[in-house]
Amino acid sequence: MPRSRRRRWNWPSNHCPPVRHLDLMGWERCVVLRFLKFLPNRNLMAEEVYQHLHNILDFGKHIMKQFLGENYVHHGDVVKLPLDFLKRLCLKVQSERPESRCEKEMDVSGYAMCLPNLTRLQTFPFVEHRPIYCIEIKPKCGFIPSSAHITKEIKKKVCRFCMHQHLKVAKGKWKRISKYCPLDLFSGHKQRMHFALMSLLQESQNNLKIFKNGELIYGCRDDQEYLSDLNELARQLRPFFFPANGLVAGPPCTKNVLKELIHVLTATLLSTSTDTGRAGNMKPIPVSQGRHYCEAGHFCTEYLRSGKHKMESAGLPKGCILYKLLQAQMLDMLDIEGLHPLYKRVEKYLEECPEERSTLLLDGPYDETFFERLKDLSLEDDGSVEYAVTKIQQYRVAMTAKDCSIMIALSPSVQEECFDSRPLIKASRSSFTYSVSILDLDLKPYENIPHQYKRDSKIVNHYLKSIQTREEPSTSLIFPDSEDCTLLLHQV
Repeated sequence: MPRSRRRRWNWPSNHCPPVRHLDLMGWERCVVLRFLKFLPNRNLMAEEVYQHLHNILDFGKHIMKQFLGENYVHHGDVVKLPLDFLKRLCLKVQSERPESRCEKEMDVSGYAMCLPNLTRLQTFPFVEHRPIYCIEIKPKCGFIPSSAHITKEIKKKVCRFCMHQHLKVAKGKWKRISKYCPLDLFSGHKQRMHFALMSLLQESQNNLKIFKNGELIYGCRDDQEYLSDLNELARQLRPFFFPANGLVAGPPCTKNVLKELIHVLTATLLSTSTDTGRAGNMKPIPVSQGRHYCEAGHFCTEYLRSGKHKMESAGLPKGCILYKLLQAQMLDMLDIEGLHPLYKRVEKYLEECPEERSTLLLDGPYDETFFERLKDLSLEDDGSVEYAVTKIQQYRVAMTAKDCSIMIALSPSVQEECFDSRPLIKASRSSFTYSVSILDLDLKPYENIPHQYKRDSKIVNHYLKSIQTREEPSTSLIFPDSEDCTLLLHQV
């Protein structure tokens, strides 16, 4: 069967197949059901599942929406489903799940979240008769920490993502180290952003997926021969970016099609919104002193090697989604090394006063009181439990922002739509209506902090060992010194 017609039932995150129904206006809406997953030996009562789902919705609605803005965060509702339907759905979905995700089982208590399908346009969902492409990007952490609590200097030079790549390849999760570095994407420098997006296309791992009309067509396959897959992707995208109008002499090559895609994605990520959210009034958190690049980043390594002595950072527009995500990420001001002692302080307090757990809001509710506590950016530790809890909650929000996904939906616009209020992105030969949404905004569990502390140490120690014997790359991937980048495809 031709690859373009192969049906890959793979949806964003841990969501289940889209469901269609009519809204009050008569428009057909495509929604997604999301279920909790648990290890086989962990069973929650239906009431606990219901409360857990409500906490997830409340955190997105009342907390993350304040940081990212109304336009980017879409919350749904908790719904009750028939048990026989759930059992049949579970059997249907289980065989389609990736083997690496099958250690957890889908909850069948009867409750699920009903969410908008973010692979569709959220701004004008009724434009469904045209093809819709959606690109899911998991950008990861966009800054290098500078906390005084850090004990290994390498953490102030190399980003977490680039270090973690070495451990993941060593453990067999991925076959190759990705050239993607989050600091390139978050730089605001168009050459670096183009390089980052091309690196994601070449080695998508689980950090990039592309959907066409809700169906996965590219990404999340480690065994792919990326060059042939990129050619196939370009074949599908070609009429999207180069509509048949008699003006193009011959079919555009793969490089030109991907160049258009990357240009549109960059423009979308840098587009600004007037909806700043309430967190926009918080004092901006400064980026670590002068460290605008990662020493392990492939773009920056080649840039400095080519004779440049300083890596420029254009900076992100204040209203764009990357800026908002970065500000939320940088609530992690102490690094896990500085946070872990505060976690132990709170644990000791709870051993003595377990009844105080609800007062500390470790399990919610995620409301105005919780949000107000996040505004305290002071780093003066007075030794109190209150200070420790504030920093822990800020860290949990930051970790959520580091692990979420950006969903960019694109649909071709027609001439008359260029004059209305719809947001448009222009390519060389076409224009697109678009929407940007954020996916996977679950608050990271308080109980995961010890695991994060151990994992951080494991990642850093493995990286330090691996670089001792690492061979320097010999092939240059640097783009010319112009904003209009050239895509260079090399075999891995």
